[in-house]
Amino acid sequence: MKNDATRNERLKAALRDNLKRRKAQTRVRGQASAAAETGDAGERPNAKPDRDADG
Repeated sequence: MKNDATRNERLKAALRDNLKRRKAQTRVRGQASAAAETGDAGERPNAKPDRDADG
């Protein structure tokens, strides 16, 4: 029974962490899309990476 309790606690913690991460990702995506709509985006979405002098 102890293993079940330990497993449940680990699962609970993992689910909580996943939810926090997903909420943060959603928040960042919302800010990025809002910035793109207003023209405040720091980077161009279709920009190609700069090349070195070597080419």
